[in-house]
Amino acid sequence: MGVSEKLFEAAQRVLPGGVNSPVRAYRAVKMAPRFLTRADGAYVYDEDGGRYIDYVCSWGPMILGHNHPVIREAVERAVKDGLSFGAPTRREVEMAELMVELVPHIEMVRMVNSGTEAVMSAVRLARGATGRDKIIKFEGCYHGHSDCLLVNAGSSALAGGRPSSAGVPEDIVKHTLTAQFNDLGSVEALLARYPGEVACVLVEPVAANMGVVPPAEGFLQGLRGLCDQYGALLVFDEVITGFRLGTGGAQAYYGVRADLVTFGKIIGGGMPVGAYAGSRALMEQVAPCGGVYQAGTLSGNPVAMAAGLAQLRYLKEHPEVYPQIDGYAERLAAGMREIADRAGVPAAVNQTASLLSPFFAEGTVETFAGASGSDLDRYASYFAGMLQNGVALAPAQFEAMFVSAAHGEEEFERTLEAFERVVRSFS
Repeated sequence: MGVSEKLFEAAQRVLPGGVNSPVRAYRAVKMAPRFLTRADGAYVYDEDGGRYIDYVCSWGPMILGHNHPVIREAVERAVKDGLSFGAPTRREVEMAELMVELVPHIEMVRMVNSGTEAVMSAVRLARGATGRDKIIKFEGCYHGHSDCLLVNAGSSALAGGRPSSAGVPEDIVKHTLTAQFNDLGSVEALLARYPGEVACVLVEPVAANMGVVPPAEGFLQGLRGLCDQYGALLVFDEVITGFRLGTGGAQAYYGVRADLVTFGKIIGGGMPVGAYAGSRALMEQVAPCGGVYQAGTLSGNPVAMAAGLAQLRYLKEHPEVYPQIDGYAERLAAGMREIADRAGVPAAVNQTASLLSPFFAEGTVETFAGASGSDLDRYASYFAGMLQNGVALAPAQFEAMFVSAAHGEEEFERTLEAFERVVRSFS
């Protein structure tokens, strides 16, 4: 028994399922999880001495690679001044100013501590601003674990076979309506059925918690039109896409205006952080300016702000990062398709910017039904095979692969070599 397996045995005695977040338990891939000791550049290292090319990137925020010196040094300087004050600091002002400069259509920002908290707070604001109770989300999209959003959720909720959660009262979720991603008709039908009752339409601009499923042509633009027609707010959950599709996020990438935008750990360089943002008119309805209450002792934490500022400033000053990582992901997706085709293994490899994911399925995957209909057992075998060949992926089909600026030609070639060995074993 390896060190990771021994640790997992010990962990299961004191942590539910042996983990502090469900997907880490590796249940979807029928393995014991690897326990990591450190990370650097494009690689992670485990307790058993393994070294892996990492495409998890802490679920997205390590866009510059692990342990980037600019971010590490910023954190080291900040730590010397203290870990938490529970009071305003210069850095949170500078962070908000930078975000307002970079992201279209936002004028004010509220810092929080996680993506879950950001989306939960944005939905509360949408309800408070409109005076409406109902919200529309999409089947297979995951927006954190707040009660009203654990309905037909994605990410590890899908992987665990439970699209909603015990402990969530029906009286809360009765106001959450579910539409189909990339199907405008399903959204319009709900808006027409509940006229004047829908506060917001909440969407991942690129669905990245059912695997990567890009928006169909005109889908996001259509949502904007429907929200305008029915008086609902359009909320972009950019916990994954924010500052990953570009410094302007999905609004700039797709040319669509959102009323509220949420962000996650990428604005903290991987440290616990989140934010929601919008127009001054909307954001000034948040306490202490307005009647929509939200608070947090650790919000705007000085160390997290230092890390996030270092990362966002680097991305602003080095715009070449985006074509570099997007190009790598595009080449990787093309290489994977070609290898699978030569091996006679049905595979759809979806890619948007630096996000990608393979599905072992016939044809294309453009909807939740297509993603959930892919071969999950084959994905589990693929995951295990890639890990054995030194490549670390998300331990569930319904997640994304993330490319970082630390991934180079050596990692590219080794990844495709591993992919070919694994896929050929299927045929």
